[in-house]
Amino acid sequence: MSDALVTYDTADGIATFTLTDPPANTYSYEMMRALDDAVLKARIDDAVHVLVLRGAGDRFFCAGANIKMLASVSPRFKYYFCLHANETLGRLEQTPKLVIAALNGHCVGGGLEVALAADLRIARKGAGRVGLPEVGLGVLPGTGGTQRLLRLVGKARAFELMASGRLLDFEEAQALGIVTDVVEAASTDAFMAEVRRRALEYVPPGRASKAVGLIKRAVQSGGEMAFAEGIALERELQQQLFESEDAREGLAAHLAKRAPAFKGR
Repeated sequence: MSDALVTYDTADGIATFTLTDPPANTYSYEMMRALDDAVLKARIDDAVHVLVLRGAGDRFFCAGANIKMLASVSPRFKYYFCLHANETLGRLEQTPKLVIAALNGHCVGGGLEVALAADLRIARKGAGRVGLPEVGLGVLPGTGGTQRLLRLVGKARAFELMASGRLLDFEEAQALGIVTDVVEAASTDAFMAEVRRRALEYVPPGRASKAVGLIKRAVQSGGEMAFAEGIALERELQQQLFESEDAREGLAAHLAKRAPAFKGR
């Protein structure tokens, strides 16, 4: 699938979404609609096991919402724009497939909010900074940033980062747990090749992607539940895996002392 604002490419079990609105890859309602479509397409495609999200070019992953657009629309439109963006990122976050945000450039404002809905955030060393500077516009991070950041780094640190609006280099963001890993790469192409190499580690036959997806569900949904409810969810997800082809293959391979050949089913 190709769209003027989001491109969608698949190969070897990986679906790559590219946010495309140079120079900063800012998102509009139309881009969020295209991203939403891409999430739903990848979610239902049994041949896709990992989603990789990146920005076009080598300067920005995404600089957030398009400010010119926001300045020209009504408060009512802004509300529904934010509502839909929240729904889109919720669908991305709840899709039981690994999602990697490849931070190939600056990742600020709503761009970081998009990345926070991913499972892993891998950044290219020296390529940019991250942060939620919305306070400088007189608003708050309104696409899940206040909630996802506090769950990631804790209440006090999340408040300080958002109230000050300060930006972090990727290494500092990694130290705080916002960025998962920082990769040294000579070019954006080399960086994306490394991201792809890492993504392939989660694709069958080497990895049981169905188990990865249900581990994600247990963490994402169970983390918002009381402990007993989370354990119950874990137990039900485990039962689904007990009935899967991959669990049968994994157990048989272990007993036969051979490498498993998973299918993601």
